[in-house]
Amino acid sequence: MTRLYFVRHGKTEWNLESRYQGSGGDSPLLAQSYEEMKQLANHFYDTDFAHIFASPIKRARITAETIAAHLKKQPQISLLSRLAEFNLGKMEGMKFVDVESQYPEEFINFRNHPDKYDPTKIGGESYQDVINRMTPAIMQIVKDYPTENVMIVSHGAALNAEMNHLLGANLPDLKKRGGLANTSTTIIETVNDGQSFELISWNDTSYLNRQIDKTDIV
Repeated sequence: MTRLYFVRHGKTEWNLESRYQGSGGDSPLLAQSYEEMKQLANHFYDTDFAHIFASPIKRARITAETIAAHLKKQPQISLLSRLAEFNLGKMEGMKFVDVESQYPEEFINFRNHPDKYDPTKIGGESYQDVINRMTPAIMQIVKDYPTENVMIVSHGAALNAEMNHLLGANLPDLKKRGGLANTSTTIIETVNDGQSFELISWNDTSYLNRQIDKTDIV
C-alpha cells in the first residue's frame, strides 16, 4: 500500500489577512511558518519518505524544501503543476469580505456548495476542473510508489477537493470533513488494488506549538 502524507503549505501574509490566494496569487510566508515547518519535520523525522511532490507555487515549494531539509532522510523533491491551487480568477488577492460583497453567489458556493460553484463570472476553475487535473497526478504517484511513503505539499482548497474525491465523496459532500489548516497533515492510504483509498488522519496539527485560529483554515 502507498501511504500519502498531504501537507498544506505554511501560513502566508494573505492567509493572515483573509485574502483569496489561488494559483495566480502568492504572498510571503510568515516568519512563524518556517518554525512550524520544522515542527512538522520533527514530528515525521524518522519517517522514510521515498519522494516529496509539491506544487510549483512559491509558498508550497518553500514549504516542501524546508520540511525536506529537516528530515532525517532528505528525499528528492519534484514540482508538479497539477498540484497547484485553484485558479480563482478575479478573486485573487481580494479580501473575503469584498468577494462576499461583489460576488455573493460565488462566495457562498465556493465555500459551502462545490456542486453549485460556477466560476464563469470570476474566470477561474471549478471543483471538477481541479479534481480532473489533480487525480491523474496522484494516481501516477501511487503507481510509481506502490508500497512507500510519499509526501505531497499543496494548497488548502485544492487538497480538500482532491482528498475528499479520493475518499469517495461526491461534489456536494466535498466540504463535509471540514477545512485544512496551514502546515497540517492529512494521511491517506491505498487499499486493495491501489485504486481505492482510506483515511488515516485528517488535518492533523498536533505537532504545532500554538492554537489554530480561523485565519488558518480553508
